[in-house]
Amino acid sequence: MQVLAPAKINLSLKILGRRNDGFHEIETLIAPVSLCDGIKIEKSDSGKVIQFHRDDPSVPAGDGNLSVRAAKSFFAATKLKSTVSIELKKKIPHGAGLGGGSSDAASTLLALNDLFETKLAREVLAKIGETIGSDIPFFVFQSAALCKGHGELVTSVKLRHRLSVLLLKPDFAVSTQWAYSRWRESREIPSVSYAAQEFAGQTFVNDLERPVFEKFVFLGELKMWLLNQPEVGAALMSGSGSTVFAVLRENADANVIAKRAKTELDPELWICVCETR
Repeated sequence: MQVLAPAKINLSLKILGRRNDGFHEIETLIAPVSLCDGIKIEKSDSGKVIQFHRDDPSVPAGDGNLSVRAAKSFFAATKLKSTVSIELKKKIPHGAGLGGGSSDAASTLLALNDLFETKLAREVLAKIGETIGSDIPFFVFQSAALCKGHGELVTSVKLRHRLSVLLLKPDFAVSTQWAYSRWRESREIPSVSYAAQEFAGQTFVNDLERPVFEKFVFLGELKMWLLNQPEVGAALMSGSGSTVFAVLRENADANVIAKRAKTELDPELWICVCETR
């Protein structure tokens, strides 16, 4: 069985406070995008419960990988005694704020549910995923959604418009845990705008920009550069970074902006043209 695991962008991310359980209370509007990892899962007779292969050696293996942990949790929840092979082809960069690992885990749960015909409801799969990562319940429902709590309370929504998006990521990652830990004490950089933006019927704002931009100044510069491009309607960091995305105006040529960004900012930028789903 082959499935696609889509990346996501946070169109808005508001932090409402810190909870007693160590998580932060958030309200975030998330949209899946057309950039996807590929996952192939099949039953195996290897004798090993889970065989895991990936084409990117920088991706964690074993229990450090969310797909492996999702498979183990699925078998524990269903009490199935079986062996599977999981093959992961990575397209979504690590530490990018695009939810790649969480999406891989959610797609693994959905695929195993189909492969073994267990017919678990998505709500049940989301509960299994919640114990592994806060973004996994969002990906289980395969729709744009408003997520609350620490991300586990998912309400599917329909976006008013399909958005053309340009993703830009420098060659470094940002730790989600670190970004949240610095949220309360961080300060704004005077040359960067953190204000909510209105474009294409959506409000774009991210409370994690403040701590991340304070340390990773280039990301704030990247956002402001994008906002100064005539083809760009809105620009925002996704999640905890390090990806900044631009929402493009109608008929804008994303490849022209991408080339301009590499020339004027950083020739090593990872860039992807995609759209919301």
